[in-house]
Amino acid sequence: MREEEKKQPSLRKPSLKRALRKRWVFPAIYLTSAAVILAGVLWFQHSKDVQPKDEYQYGQEGTPSKQDDSIPVNETVEHIAMPVLDPNAVEIKTPFYDYAASKEEQEAALVFYNNTYHPNRGIDLVMKDNRPFDVTASLSGTVTKAEKDPILGYVVEIDHNNGVLTVYQSLASIDVKAGDAVKQGQIIGKAGQSAFNKEAGTHVHFEIRQNDKPVNPLDYVDKPVTSLTESNASDENAPNEQQSENNSNSTNDQTQDESSDGQSTDGSNTHQDSSYNMPDSSIGMAKA
Repeated sequence: MREEEKKQPSLRKPSLKRALRKRWVFPAIYLTSAAVILAGVLWFQHSKDVQPKDEYQYGQEGTPSKQDDSIPVNETVEHIAMPVLDPNAVEIKTPFYDYAASKEEQEAALVFYNNTYHPNRGIDLVMKDNRPFDVTASLSGTVTKAEKDPILGYVVEIDHNNGVLTVYQSLASIDVKAGDAVKQGQIIGKAGQSAFNKEAGTHVHFEIRQNDKPVNPLDYVDKPVTSLTESNASDENAPNEQQSENNSNSTNDQTQDESSDGQSTDGSNTHQDSSYNMPDSSIGMAKA
C-alpha cells in the first residue's frame, strides 16, 4: 500500500513536466495574462470617462435650469432718477418747454441768450441755497461725450441703449470721459454756470432724449426706463391714426365739391402751418 502511494506522486510529476515542455504552453499563458491586463485597463479608463447621471430634469417647474446658470433670474429695470444725490435739496430754476402748455408756462421755460429766446429742452436744477453740488448719472450707461463747450460749460452725454440718452450741461468740472461705463447715482461732475443761461446761476441743465427727441424729464422721473420706449411707440402710432382720419375727411370733401375742396385744402394747410408755428413765434424775437 505504501509503495503504491509513493508511486503516485512520481506519476504526476512527469505528466506536468511533459505538459510544460510543449511549445504552445508558455505563449498561451502569456497571451491569456496580457488579455486579462488589457481588459482591466480598458475597464478602468471607461469608468473614468462615464459621468454620473444627472437626476435633475432641468427646465421643468421646480427644478433649476442648467443652461441659464450665468443669466440672472430677475434682471432689475432701473427707474429714472434726478441727477443729484439729494433730490429734496434742489429746485427747478427753468422748466421744460412744453408746446402743449399754457402761454405763461411756456414763457417761464424760455432761455434768453444772445438777444434771442430759446425753448428749454430740459430742466435746470439749482440748490435751494445756490451752492455748488455734485451731479450724478440718472441711469447706468456708457459715456458717449465728455467735453467742454464755450457756451454750455462742460457737457456729458450718457447712452442707455434703446435710443435713450441723458444730457448734463453747465458743469464746472467732470469726473468721467468718453467710453466710461457709469452706474446709476455715480458722480459724473459738479454743477457750475454757463454763458447760455446766466440767470440760472450755479445749476445743471438736465435732458432726457428718446431717439434724439427731447422729452420732459419730470414726466419720467421715478418711472422705469422702459416707460420711455413704450411712450415713444404710442407717439409713433398717433400720427398715423391722425393722418388716416385726415385722409378720410379729405376724401369726403372731394366727393362733395372738388373745386371748393381745393380752396378749402389750401386754407386748411395754411391754418395748420400757422398754428403749428405759433409756439415758436416768441422764439427768435429780440428782447424789447
